Amino acid sequence: MLFNPRAAIADTSENNSLPQAFASLKPLGSRVRPVLAEEFRERLLRAQQFMSEPPSSVVSRSPATKYEALFLAPGTSLYYFTGIRWGLSERLLGLVMLRAGQPILIVPAFEEGRLREKLRFPIEVRVWQEDESPTKLAAAALADRGIRSGRIGVEEATAFTFFDHLRDAAPAFEYVSADPVTVSCRGRKSPHELELMRLACEATFEVFRAVFASLKAGMSEEEIGRLVEAGFSKLGLHGGALVLLGASAALPHGTLQPQKLKEGDVVLIDGGCTVEGYESDVTRTGIFGKPSEKISHAFEIVRRAQDAALDAARAGRLSGKVDDAARAVITAGGYGSDYKYFTHRLGHGIGLDGHEHPYLVRGSKTVLEPGMTFSNEPGIYVPGEFGLRCEDDMVISADGPAQLLTQRFAVSLENPFG
Repeated sequence: MLFNPRAAIADTSENNSLPQAFASLKPLGSRVRPVLAEEFRERLLRAQQFMSEPPSSVVSRSPATKYEALFLAPGTSLYYFTGIRWGLSERLLGLVMLRAGQPILIVPAFEEGRLREKLRFPIEVRVWQEDESPTKLAAAALADRGIRSGRIGVEEATAFTFFDHLRDAAPAFEYVSADPVTVSCRGRKSPHELELMRLACEATFEVFRAVFASLKAGMSEEEIGRLVEAGFSKLGLHGGALVLLGASAALPHGTLQPQKLKEGDVVLIDGGCTVEGYESDVTRTGIFGKPSEKISHAFEIVRRAQDAALDAARAGRLSGKVDDAARAVITAGGYGSDYKYFTHRLGHGIGLDGHEHPYLVRGSKTVLEPGMTFSNEPGIYVPGEFGLRCEDDMVISADGPAQLLTQRFAVSLENPFG
């Protein structure tokens, strides 16, 4: 479900006063292998190959076609291809990725020194002064490379104002979505990317397990959320969670009304952390006390829906069929058809972004391929009563059903981690 990691806010003194269940949390240390320059360069070379021969399996607004160049502004795709993290502002830093040859970075002149410190491999750098147009500079750079017409793919997170100015500066080009290239590259994770995601999932399990062991009556959603943040901080990571209690969990993203934990409440914790930029997204739903028969039965249905989705998520199948498999279990369990009680899609892609392409939603026609990663998060939400969601991360296998990136599915409401 929706999660946007925030920097952990707990300081050293807060970590020292954490409940006993947090005592075993230790930083991941040398287990984390950073992404090296050669891996970033290999990604760029793969993108250049796809610019000549775009894969046909990724559904986007644009047909598979050749590109002369891609245009990217700051964001996770810029990092994915170059290893450069850069804040988005009104001053454009743009990457022009050509079908062949060295890419070009357009950067404010006063930022050139800082940018060059971040370069992982050779990239041509062109600077613009405050009274100059960076998009005209980009158009001139293309012309200098002999590129004056053809298709330019614009990365989806690029602000409209940058795209609009580039279109004005270089009107001879046809501008289309870069998704067939960027999604094809980013959607299929390398073994190293999967390793980092597994570590993020493992860390999330450790923190959530400590939080559930530390629950006390009267705690607010905010207090529990701060425990999650402090746990990740103790691991040396940035992370956090959405915390929902009782009937507020019937709204998948909660309510503005303050809630405090009481006997019999459902406790839903949805969040994760980042390891070298790669995210986890995990939800565990537990119970504070003893669950009613109705809630226990609903939980078992949600868990069976996860099993069905895992089995349906196979290479060569369409992404929408995975949502269909989970939704059929919840419908058969008596919780309505369509989106009546299972009110959202089954899942989303995950990697450098918590939510990224492709998506597991009814009617989606992306052909699943080995290495694609998704959340698997069915739920049942009964307004005014309770909400349940079980969420784990999974990767499409070369053969057979998807494999979990998390350690295991939830065990029970009373013991979500086993």
